[in-house]
Amino acid sequence: MAEDHLEHDHSAHVQTGVYLTDEIAGIGGRLRERPEDFIVEEVPLYQPSGEGEHVYLFVQKVNMSTTQLVALVAKHFRVREFAVGYAGLKDKKAVTRQVLSVHVPGKKLEDFPSLQHDRVQVMWADMHGNKLRRGHLAANRFAIKIRGVSFRTVIQANRVLQTLAKLGVPNRAGEQRFGFFGNNHLVARELIKGNAKGALDELLGPKPLEAYPAGYVDERQVESRRLYAAGEYFKALGLMPLGATTECEALRALSRGASAEQAVRAINRTQRGFFISGFQSAVFNAVLERRMREGTFATLREGDLAYKHDNGAVFSVDRAVLDDEQTARRLQALEISPSGPNWGVKMMRAGGEVGAMELECLTRFGVTVEDLKSFAERTGEEIDGDRRALRVPLTYPDVEAGVDEHGEFVRCSFELPPGAFATTVMSEIMKPDRVKAVSEAEVKPSADGAKGGGDTTDSGVVIEGQESGS
Repeated sequence: MAEDHLEHDHSAHVQTGVYLTDEIAGIGGRLRERPEDFIVEEVPLYQPSGEGEHVYLFVQKVNMSTTQLVALVAKHFRVREFAVGYAGLKDKKAVTRQVLSVHVPGKKLEDFPSLQHDRVQVMWADMHGNKLRRGHLAANRFAIKIRGVSFRTVIQANRVLQTLAKLGVPNRAGEQRFGFFGNNHLVARELIKGNAKGALDELLGPKPLEAYPAGYVDERQVESRRLYAAGEYFKALGLMPLGATTECEALRALSRGASAEQAVRAINRTQRGFFISGFQSAVFNAVLERRMREGTFATLREGDLAYKHDNGAVFSVDRAVLDDEQTARRLQALEISPSGPNWGVKMMRAGGEVGAMELECLTRFGVTVEDLKSFAERTGEEIDGDRRALRVPLTYPDVEAGVDEHGEFVRCSFELPPGAFATTVMSEIMKPDRVKAVSEAEVKPSADGAKGGGDTTDSGVVIEGQESGS
């Protein structure tokens, strides 16, 4: 594969400096210094009826991933994890509130003791007739504190939020989708191509120290990855952190003499799905970035598939649609938006130049449509594809500055629809790459030994604690 493909792939999970609010300076700062700085609450799509075979729990968790919560709830109710439903994955390093369902046919709430855990609190419980499934929520409500910024930056933050509320938020898949090392999509690419050894090398092989998130370099894991490359699978398993469950599954299989193909199949099918989702997201982000650079992020072109925000349906855009005066009104009102591809075999494909550009973005990652078909035939796991809006509405924006025992902060509150990432909103506000560049320029000595000019007081952005996909 050509070198530019690899470079593009590795940057797919990173905000690359294409901002909708480009004219508003970033405020810098730090996110997630403590869980209570990042609060997420689901807005339920419906309320439980009080009857049925499913227990509904509205749960607050702290410093716990959704997958860990599902395992805890399944163990408490003595059911398989498949019996536990949830509307969406929520961040790990945060305080999050979400609804889960548990299928317990023939039983009632009073048949079970209260769930007790130091990081989990059940806020209410009821019964309902169906399992909660992905996307079954009206919105997610966020309250996020930015640390390491001055009070005056609240003005810039408010300008960004108001602009996003008017124009929509670029619907970029966030860092969470790409895992601890930001390489879920690279693992998936090898899986799709049928290269089991390549997928394991990407998952388990050595990583440069700079690839580790700041503050997360674990010498045991570094050594484990070196041992994997040397073929010492049992020793590598002994050093891999237990929290890296996917890596441990694969290493356990290899240490028992499994082939690369068998080790890949030993990985939880749900996790393999996360890898594939990461690949789809990487290609979507590339399409979104192209549209933003072209200035067509919020406009329709002939050949587009327009996304209807009220029901998620899409329709083809031809000259008649573009000439209809209602189209411009609906675009401005955020009733419709251009869509991009979550590539799959049966995905609706855009036409004309738009379709050609989307196909080019796929092939730049080293994958063809034929590869997607072959993967389904080879594994029996068809890659579901759909269309994703290039922008989403942001509602109820609010910003305030404050101070607590940990210092000054700017808190941003807003709601986003299901599937949208708050980290994209925060990147628009903080613009980490821009602030870092300015900060480095300020401390670089000039010819006479003085520091560079400027009024920036921030030292850059640290975004940490994203929920890992592996």
